[in-house]
Amino acid sequence: MKVPQLTVLVIIAVGVLTVSLHAAERELTVGSRSHMVVSSVSTETAPPTSTAYNMQLEEEPPAVDGTLRSSILHIPSQLAVPNDPYFGKQWALSKIHIMDLWRITTGNAETIVAVLDTGIDQNHNELDGRIVARVNFTDSPSLSDLHGHGTHITGIIAANSNNDRGIAGVAPRSKVVNVKVADDKGRCQPLVVAKGIIWAVNNGARVINISIEFREPSPELEEAVDYAWNHGVVIVAAAGNEGSQSPIYPAYYENCIAVGATKQDDTLAPLSNYGDWVDVFAPGLYIYSTLPDDCYGLRSGTSFATPFVSGLAALLFDVVSDTNGDGRLNDEVRAAIEAGCQEVGHKSEGGGRIDAAGSLAAIGDTSGHSSGDLL
Repeated sequence: MKVPQLTVLVIIAVGVLTVSLHAAERELTVGSRSHMVVSSVSTETAPPTSTAYNMQLEEEPPAVDGTLRSSILHIPSQLAVPNDPYFGKQWALSKIHIMDLWRITTGNAETIVAVLDTGIDQNHNELDGRIVARVNFTDSPSLSDLHGHGTHITGIIAANSNNDRGIAGVAPRSKVVNVKVADDKGRCQPLVVAKGIIWAVNNGARVINISIEFREPSPELEEAVDYAWNHGVVIVAAAGNEGSQSPIYPAYYENCIAVGATKQDDTLAPLSNYGDWVDVFAPGLYIYSTLPDDCYGLRSGTSFATPFVSGLAALLFDVVSDTNGDGRLNDEVRAAIEAGCQEVGHKSEGGGRIDAAGSLAAIGDTSGHSSGDLL
């Protein structure tokens, strides 16, 4: 049901380390930078073994309870391991069995993923050649990412792979559109995000990643989500970091895939929202990815679970067929994502954790699709 327009100031659902709580605001310290933001921001806690964990500049992240460095990736024998030096830090890729899908496709340049966020550091070595268009809906003078949130998300989705540097993206051949809807402190409004969605659809996006949370509904935002869906686009949105069953928008809308976050053991990540409105879960704790100025680091939260689903959706556009004859593929992509999920050990009444191998099994015969040859 539509509701009256509400003007809401929100914050990207960003995971941070050092948090000072105040009555009216919170100070977020990431590395040496501080940002003042409104009190509606959601955060993830630091690793339990550290109280001074630098997520901005750390290139060799410390072990998290001895598990991060010791993670062993499950690599199908038919496919060579990419030569990206930090590939072994990307525990989430193994967890979702992405290499099973890479045997068939690693994405293509015709599948565009729009990242609606704080901008993207388009000069990052890992993102060279990935960004094909950009637009700024904020009052920031820069299209780049001065916050760090958008760059981290973009690396998860589409970082160059097998290039002897950094990490591998989930869909390393897909292209990205930089839609800056949040300012340099991570703040935005529903109407701005709605405009960003419509612009992305009209500029060729097939997947839209929205790692942003609003606590109140917006008719304009819902209409934009429906517009995207009706034009064959998959919208993936973060379920939020309140640790509750309270709905978060736009994730709560029917035509969005709402994404919660899990840990390495498939239990619910700290602060991740849950409930029967959360469609799927994805790894979201201590996720290693790109940061501005050619840096890499770890971040946590549903913001960073969401791009795994967006990357998977981009790959599945190469594999699914229009089985219902409606002239679109987004419904088949969403069905494959949700049908392929694995049951996990958290308290959610919603969906399971995404699994690329499970999605392939749900699709069935993929013999007509060419094998991926990037890795």
